[in-house]
Amino acid sequence: MKKMLALVLALGLMVGLLAGCGGGSGSADEIKIGVNYELSGQVASYGQSSVNGIMLAIEEINAAGGVNGKKLVPVQVDNKSDAAEAATLATRLITKDKVVAILGPATSGAYKSQSPVVQKNKIPSISGSATADNVTVDETGLKDFVFRICYTDSVQGAAMANFALEKLGASKAVIILDSSSDYGKGLAANFKKIFTEKGGTIVGEESYVAKDTDFSAILTKIAAMEFDVIYLPGYYEEAGLIIKQARALGLTAPVLGADGFDSPKLVDLAGASALNDVYFTNHYSSLEEDPAVTKFIESYKAKYNSEPDAFAALGYDMVYFLADAIKRAGSTNGTALRDALASTKDLAAVTGSVTIDENHNAIKTIVVIGLENGQQATAVRVAQN
Repeated sequence: MKKMLALVLALGLMVGLLAGCGGGSGSADEIKIGVNYELSGQVASYGQSSVNGIMLAIEEINAAGGVNGKKLVPVQVDNKSDAAEAATLATRLITKDKVVAILGPATSGAYKSQSPVVQKNKIPSISGSATADNVTVDETGLKDFVFRICYTDSVQGAAMANFALEKLGASKAVIILDSSSDYGKGLAANFKKIFTEKGGTIVGEESYVAKDTDFSAILTKIAAMEFDVIYLPGYYEEAGLIIKQARALGLTAPVLGADGFDSPKLVDLAGASALNDVYFTNHYSSLEEDPAVTKFIESYKAKYNSEPDAFAALGYDMVYFLADAIKRAGSTNGTALRDALASTKDLAAVTGSVTIDENHNAIKTIVVIGLENGQQATAVRVAQN
């Protein structure tokens, strides 16, 4: 009996040891990836589009044999467009689900809230759309496990200022910003800096906060001003209503925005007839004729029966960005993945060739999209400068 008991205990110990050999990526033939996105709440449109792109890319990669012979397994969670929830879920994804990296969240606030978690656990994270300047580097220095494949707000704000001055011939601008978000404030500050440095004048600056719906006081005030363009750096929920109400008041000046405009709900909120002379900076446009873009759009439409927006394209590119790093690292170890991601250079992608700089930002071109009756009518790529 003693020998039998010893054998049972030994077998139990061996099973326990073998169960722990899979590391942080699930079984030996799987690589678990966290997908932490805004699938409900204020900016659910961004999250759902991003996840659609992510799932399409994972499906393609797995169908082609996976990464280093292993299948990518997404572990998807909904942070409900809440920054605190994003951090809580990141902890769960790392400690319970044992993911090797986290994709998302989409917005800068939620992504920054998650950053201390990935830094502590040494697990890389990637966002396709967290554009605030201090996402990867802040007053404490570089967050070495935090990456993004999009440009920053300073680059985006500067690009639109140059477009207003050089392409639209604007010399006077009004700014209406979301003062409750880092996104709105960062874009406004950088637009203002470049616009004024190059001879333009900001004749008025008004603000609102997220979830406001009545903008009549702001719009009535600026209606008495003389200006050429309105710069409106914000998310689609408020931007759509502001544009609709501005046009109803007879404000016909061009409205300029950023990638936060890129949602089909912008048309639902503003109405197609209000969306003329509207321009926004973005990461990609479905109007582009690059073969990689065309292939992506065809695949996306076949899977989802809808047109992919920039968030979908960025979600798709993020997976290939991570897969490329895993291949080159030959490992799913967090530090090895961090180093491989940081050394990415000239990676072909739907949203433009990606090279990661010393601050873990992507060096890539920007698209300025023009709308006519709510539809994309023009798309011009410009270099970062």
